[in-house]
Amino acid sequence: MITTKGRYALRVMIDLAENHGNESYVPLKDIAERQEISKKYLEIIVKDMVSGGLLIGASGKGGGYKLCRKPEEYNVGEILEVMEGKLSSVSCLSGDFNDCPRKNSCHTLPMWTEYDNMVHDFFYGKKLTDLLSKKKGSARKASSSK
Repeated sequence: MITTKGRYALRVMIDLAENHGNESYVPLKDIAERQEISKKYLEIIVKDMVSGGLLIGASGKGGGYKLCRKPEEYNVGEILEVMEGKLSSVSCLSGDFNDCPRKNSCHTLPMWTEYDNMVHDFFYGKKLTDLLSKKKGSARKASSSK
């Protein structure tokens, strides 16, 4: 399951891409207000995003956060994995720590592997800019139907 950390991280990335790209630092309070998310909770999230290489942070006057790269260079999968860890459906596929002793005889493992590959390909096939265009497209449809 994708937690609020992963979902909110995507919202932060979209907000930064829409409002400033990777040009200027954006105060966290501005993002929190636009996204209607607690600034305190966002502080925890952006700290992980900075350490995960998704954002650059600067403190002091004129500080805030900005994208490290152009929006089209991010994919949803990398953002979610920085925030959530490996996206695995079952613990035996989540890494070395959960190496299942039954993996050589498990009849369901191929199914879980196939499912995880579909999820991986789906999220890694989506760019941050795909989310921007969908959101803008939805806004255009809503305004044209008024």
